[in-house]
Formats: sequence, structure tokens, C-alpha cells
Amino acid sequence: SIVSLKPLPPFSTGELQRSLLENCFSISTYLVRWRTECRLKGLKSPFLIPSCRNSYKKNICIDMLRQGYHKSFSELFTLIQKWNALREAAGPGSAIWQQESLEEQPDKLDQLYHFLTRAEAAQRAGNYEEVYNNQLNLAYCFNDSEDKWLRNYFYEQCFNTAQLIKIDGGKKEAQAHANMGLISEEQGDIMKAVEHYEAFYELTLGSTWTDETGRTYNSLACEHLWKTYTVLADKMLEDKQYQQVIKTLKKALKMAKEGGDMKMEGEAAYCLGLAYHFAGEEQAAIPVRKVAETVTHLEEFVKVAENAHLSRSLVDACILLGNLCNERGHYNEAFEYFSRAFEAANTLSSLPLVDETKTYYGIARAHKMMVAVNSHTEAADLVSMRYLLAWKESRSDVCADPLTAGEALVMKHISRLKEESSFNQFCSPSCEGHSQCLQ
Repeated sequence: SIVSLKPLPPFSTGELQRSLLENCFSISTYLVRWRTECRLKGLKSPFLIPSCRNSYKKNICIDMLRQGYHKSFSELFTLIQKWNALREAAGPGSAIWQQESLEEQPDKLDQLYHFLTRAEAAQRAGNYEEVYNNQLNLAYCFNDSEDKWLRNYFYEQCFNTAQLIKIDGGKKEAQAHANMGLISEEQGDIMKAVEHYEAFYELTLGSTWTDETGRTYNSLACEHLWKTYTVLADKMLEDKQYQQVIKTLKKALKMAKEGGDMKMEGEAAYCLGLAYHFAGEEQAAIPVRKVAETVTHLEEFVKVAENAHLSRSLVDACILLGNLCNERGHYNEAFEYFSRAFEAANTLSSLPLVDETKTYYGIARAHKMMVAVNSHTEAADLVSMRYLLAWKESRSDVCADPLTAGEALVMKHISRLKEESSFNQFCSPSCEGHSQCLQ
């Protein structure tokens, strides 16, 4: 509402002065109320009317200095200068150039004023937990993409403060390491992220600390390490550092198992199996030990994928296992894996994938049949040759097992010969109807 000013009648000098003071006080009271409603800093007293002519930033800075918060003033001033430097470095046309300056955003200045002064007061009292909490609240305030530099700054302040807290068993320090790991990960410094996440993991071993969702800090540490180890191994794979890749992925699998997430564990096992496979291919001859380890980890993943209904992952793993078995001459096992891959592919709406697995399935079936064919060929006896000839002459069951199909056809042929032999005992070849009798 608009302030109602009293009219100025022709009073005496004393009355006029009193009336002016009343009007002045009325305006001051209104401005104080307006400051409270709009969260405007700088008007702590009804007699500080001139401050309304200052900028928002200047009023806050004056207020900090008046109350003795010199450290908060210095920190706020430094942050504003840093923002301006970042803006100038980015130049016109950049995203930060289009944004308002930090000193022109009252809401952010309010947050900085509130938590910086509280943190400074707590620091004077030696209450470092309270200092940490206020710095962490500031980090949470600036979580938008354009404010991440502010968030990162306060996460770093939290990390420094956490080193001074000795009464919580390392909980704040663990949390600070997790946040610093997040910053390093976002900036692409994976090695630094691993260092922080490993420290986070060590500090949470045996603890029951949980976050706001009820999840334990230790399981979070395991997930972060699994993720960063996998990313690190992927970078090593580009440089063909296969032994380092395997070593790193073993750590990732260990973290995944400790984290207790089956999906995470399955993916870790799958990645490790792939690493063994690539390492073997690079050496041109796959060592038996490496193949065995590859198969072991891939089979672990297959179980997890089946339980979690990860059909696409199941297809990939079964195809890889089938190929490994084919390379080793284990055609029956390869046939089983390709069959499972084909069945899983049919549950997905991907015709190219179905066609691919169908091809693998057909090749595996042919290889499986060749086992029996080769065994008869190598035997090279009369019975085996008859089996093979009978099987090849049959066009009604080409995909049948050569052993069973050939045996059935040979037995049928022998039975027919026996019938003819029995008939010849009662009918001589000179019989006029012999040809008809044979039919």
C-alpha cells in the first residue's frame, strides 16, 4: 500500500519539525517492511534510508562489513570478480555472456549473504561441522548447469573444512570425497575421480551411514568405483593395454559384487569377459586359461541377464559364448548358446537381430552335424560308409543327426533285403511273375 503522508498545515516551527519527523519515520518504517517482504538487504535500521540508492550488491557488502563479517565480504567480492573474469574469457556469444552478472541476481546474492555469514560465525566459534553444513547448502543452491562453477567452488570449500572435523568418525570427509570425485568425473579427470572414490570407499567400510534415500554410503562408493573403473578400462582398451584393462575390470567386478546390485555385477562380468576375449584375439592364439576365465565371467553374466530379463544383453553374451565354443571345437555347447541367443532375440522387436542369430544358429547346427559325419568318415568302415551314404541319399530329413538318420535308413535297407531273401525261398527267378512278385 502507498504510504499516507500527513498534510503540512501552517504550524509553528516546532510543530512543523515534529510533523516532518513523523512523516520521515512513516517512510522509513514502510521501507523496512518492504525490505523484509522483498528480502532486500542493507536497511537494518529505519534511519538508513540513503542505502536504497545503492546497488543491491553494495547494500549487502555494507551490511556484511557493518556486522563484522569481513571474511564473507571478501569471499563474496572474490566470487563476483571470478564470475566477471569467466564471462570476459568466454567472450560475446557464449552462454555465460548471455547470463546476468552474479551481482545482478538478487536471489543468489541473498543465498550467499545468508550462508556465508553463518559459516563465518560458526568458524569463529570453532564449530566446523556447522561451517561445513553451510558451505554444503551453498553448493546445493547452485546446482544448475550455468552455476556449476559456484557449486564446485563450495564443494572444494567443504572438502577443506571436512579435514578439520574429527568428531564424526570421518562421515563428512567421506561425503566430501564423493563430491570431489563427482567434480573430477564431470571434468574428465578419471584418475583423480578414482582417487577420491577410493578414499570414499575406505572411509565407509564397516559404517552404517546412509543418504537421504536410505542407501548406504558404502554401496554408493562401490557403484562410483565400478563406474569409474569401467570408464578407465575403456580408455585403456583404446590404447590396447589389455593386461591393465583386465586388472582394472577385475576391480570393477569386485566393487559390483560388494555393491549388491545384480545388474551392475552382470555388466561388470560381461565387460571382463569381453576384455579377456579381446586380449586373446590380439595374441592370435587364445590361451586356454584366458578362454576359461572369459567363459566363466560370461556365464555369470548370462545368469544375471536371464534373472533380470535383459534380453539384448543375453543375446550378446550367448553369441560371444557360442563363438568361443566354436573356436575351441565345442560344437554341441556352441549350438546350445546360439539356440538361447535365437530364442532371446525372438522376444525383441528387431528383425536384423533375429536374422543374425538365425544365421549363427544354422551354422552351429551344421557344425554339430559335422561331428557325427567326421566320426563316420574317420572310421572308414563298411557300416559307417553305409550310414553316410544312406543319410546323404535321403532328402526328407537333411537336418537330422547323420548317425540316427543313417542308421535308420541302413536298417530299413537291411530289412528289405531280408524280405527279398525270404521271398526268394518260395519263388524262383524262372517264375513268369517273378518281377511282379518282387514289386
